[in-house]
Amino acid sequence: MSQLALSAAAPPVAAPATSRVKLALMVLGFILLWSSAFSVAKIAIADCPPLLFLAARFLTAGVIMMALAPLSGIRWTLSRRDVAVFAALGIANQAVYLGIGYIALKTVSAGLAALIISANPIVTAVFAVAVLGERMTWRKVLGLLLGLGGVAFIVQSRLALGTDQLGGIVLAVLALFSLVGGTILFKFYAPKQGLWIGNGVQSLAAGIAVLPFALGFESVHDIVPTMSLLASFAYNVLLVSIFAYLLWFKILQVSGATAASSYHFLIPPLGMLFGWLILGEHLETADLFGIIPVALGIYLVTRPAAART
Repeated sequence: MSQLALSAAAPPVAAPATSRVKLALMVLGFILLWSSAFSVAKIAIADCPPLLFLAARFLTAGVIMMALAPLSGIRWTLSRRDVAVFAALGIANQAVYLGIGYIALKTVSAGLAALIISANPIVTAVFAVAVLGERMTWRKVLGLLLGLGGVAFIVQSRLALGTDQLGGIVLAVLALFSLVGGTILFKFYAPKQGLWIGNGVQSLAAGIAVLPFALGFESVHDIVPTMSLLASFAYNVLLVSIFAYLLWFKILQVSGATAASSYHFLIPPLGMLFGWLILGEHLETADLFGIIPVALGIYLVTRPAAART
């Protein structure tokens, strides 16, 4: 998601207590949706090929958002450059990221996929040093070592047990880097206005990009119409593609991503928790030991720097 423009954002301005509570609730809502998305997606791809599901999800979400815009009094304010940027973001952070991620779900658990993708703020922090010229602090170094070490520990344990396959893990890592690239792209080029229509452009561009691959490599005859597929489709379109994306845009406008991202240490344990609750995925003791350094690493990397007096 291009919304996860994490450590690259400027430090937030102090806000009243009521605003901080509102922000915390918005971030928590986003994190719950983000953490559960892979588990719900795994249900969907059991009855539908992943790229066909994504193409339908993106196109449906895009059409809904573009149709609701005039009904809500939202005017078209995007320039040609804005449209091109949003389209590029949609391809990078929806088509490529989720396309690879959903294919990975065929051979990895939803909990592990969510854990790998949750390393986004850690990897973004490293790229921010190289691309944005940010300073590499001891906190970021320690967070990087803890986070990547924890992920590696869990991956090694899962491979040893044979519960997840190496090919799927590699794809999940590639999806992670696509997301990180889009995060940097969002920081540099994304317009600050017209986010509702811009999100619709992103979804439509992603759907158009995925559709030829879906039709070329997958068959609609493999779709099994079930209530679980319908429920998963509605969840992904309405709550993830529309509500969660726009919720994050609102969070960025209200506080800046640095403060909001300090909550992202919750994603690794919640992602595995949803895998267990929704899919019945087995949790090993090694998973619990690995989650702790990952969560701590994310917290250290995304924690806002203390103001100097």
